[in-house]
Amino acid sequence: MIAEIALKGYYFHSEEISLKKIQLYTFVLLFSAGNIILPYLCHSVPNGGKILLPFFFFTLISSYKFGIKAGLLTAIISPLLNNLLFGNPPSVMLFDIISKSFLLAIIASYISKKTKKISLALLTAVVLSYQLVAGLSQWIISGSIQNSYSSFIIGIPGMVIQIILGFAILIALKDYEFKNDR
Repeated sequence: MIAEIALKGYYFHSEEISLKKIQLYTFVLLFSAGNIILPYLCHSVPNGGKILLPFFFFTLISSYKFGIKAGLLTAIISPLLNNLLFGNPPSVMLFDIISKSFLLAIIASYISKKTKKISLALLTAVVLSYQLVAGLSQWIISGSIQNSYSSFIIGIPGMVIQIILGFAILIALKDYEFKNDR
């Protein structure tokens, strides 16, 4: 039973929202609020941001459930608002955080749309894909495989949380559909 859930998963209805729909902006604001509150809480713990990777959590949810537009908007609005309100992430890290968030939004929305399923294996693939590509980019840019490796290792608890808690939330949202056409 657990292996079936982990590997096979469930049918998943993802819903791409038009830029003309108010629901898109409503969901983006809700997910961005989550991406502001969660990092604020996580940064109260020493190295909480590096370990728990809170900026990416609601970007994963919005992208997987509501598609690329919701994901990309959440990916850019969340860190910018967080930086303006709380100074976190620091301005020097904004490009890195937004780049990783964009990558996550693209991968999550693509996998959701193509597979039409949700499983722990698929979410693991999404999270590892964006982390590995981001790590490879960090290695190329910085010239230090050690920095890239260290960032990946320290973020493993956050990746596990993204996968398990993300799966639980996405299962709760799996059959959600818009009721009206506003």
